This record gives sequence, structure tokens and C-alpha cells, in this order.
Amino acid sequence: MKKLLAVVAAVAAFSANADTLTVAATPVPHAEILEFVKPQLAKQGVDLKVKVFTDYIQPNVQVAEKRLDANFFQHQPYLDEFNKAKGTSLVSVAGVHLEPLGAYSSKYKKLDELPAGATVVIPNDATNGGRALLLLDKAGVITLKDKSNILSTVKDITGNSKNLKFRELEAATIPRVLTQVDAALINTNYALEAKLNPEKDALVIEGSDSPYVNILVSREDNKASADMQKLAAALHSPEVKAFITEKYKGAVIPAF
Repeated sequence: MKKLLAVVAAVAAFSANADTLTVAATPVPHAEILEFVKPQLAKQGVDLKVKVFTDYIQPNVQVAEKRLDANFFQHQPYLDEFNKAKGTSLVSVAGVHLEPLGAYSSKYKKLDELPAGATVVIPNDATNGGRALLLLDKAGVITLKDKSNILSTVKDITGNSKNLKFRELEAATIPRVLTQVDAALINTNYALEAKLNPEKDALVIEGSDSPYVNILVSREDNKASADMQKLAAALHSPEVKAFITEKYKGAVIPAF
């Protein structure tokens, strides 16, 4: 009985003394990675709470409005574009991993099998849309006016020999229409949620030289807080690197 009371007292003491850090994340792999580091942070007196989102807007809005402490779902080009468009000033805390963007199809095994007039879906946000077009340009499917412009749009396509038809949809919804179109450019987190295997199923996929590293994001006023720095350090631990490497088998690549 005494031992039980001691355990209860210890748990109560931890709950009373632990700092709470609430972080928004998309389900795969971000929330999974955060759940993995929870025990490590608990030992350091940080109670990490993970709030799962399936869109790319609210996680930033709620951090900016101080309803959440941080988020983990995006890369720097997307954050830069969001800050510019919404007038926010969110900042990167640490780069964690790369999720290569890939082209997928339920009808064809190779990009060169796409027929004339094929319908291709790309993300409708500026950075991921441009990223998708740059990947198709690199694969020789289309030609862009400026191969260095990460904000390229379909209006910047100067060569389209197969007269591909492009549709733009919210990134999270694209896997749902994969069987209805000829090809789709899908972010790895959404590909994994849809049970796609990026290494096996992607017709073409970004290499490890991609600049789109996913980052932990917060506000300027809490970026340097002790709890945020503990989280950043945990996300850069050898244990997290091993977890990412072993669990995602190359579909997610550690960036540290």
C-alpha cells in the first residue's frame, strides 16, 4: 500500500511540476515522431501534447494566435509564403526530416505512359504546386520557364508535348482522387496515410537534395524557451534518427 501511495504521489508531483507544450501536427509522420519523443521529454519535465490536424492552414493560424505553442508539418518555402500571405511572423526552430514529393498513378507504371491530354493533379498551395511542377520538369514531362522558381505555376509551363491537363486541389484531398485521374503529385505524409509506398509506388520522387526539409515552427516569443529547445533537441536525437530510418524505410529521410 505504501508503494502504491508513493507511485501516486510521484505521478501527482510530475503532473504538478511538468510544463505543457502543445504542438500541432499532421498525422503521418509528424504526429508519430512527436509521440515517439514524448517519454524523453517527460523525463525532462515537459508534458508534450500533440494535436492532430489534417490541413495546412489551421496549424499556423493557431500558433500565430497563441492557441498552440508550435507546429510540425511544413517546410520553409511553405512557411515563407504563408507568412507573406497572412501577415504572420512564424519562425523555424529546427529542421527535422524530408518527405520527398512524388508522382503517383493507379493507371500507369511510368510517367512516359501518360497519354496525350492526361489529367494530372497538383497541390493548390503556391509552394507545393511549384514544387510539383519542378519535379515534373526535372523528369522531362514538361518544361518550365524558370527551373529555379519554386513558386512556378501552370502559367509558367513553356513546354507540354502531351498537352497534359492540370488540376489543382488541396494537398490533403489529392489521394482521394487518385483513381479518378491519370496521375497525382502527393506529399509523402498524405501518401503514407493513403497506404501508398513512396519507394515502390511513386513514378518519380524527389531526391535527398531537395530543399523542402520539414521544420518545427513556433513564434519569435517562444522559439528560445527552454521547453521548445528541449523538444528541438529531442527531435535531433540519435533515437529519432533511428526511428525515422527504420519505420519509414526511406519514405521519410532524417535531415540532421
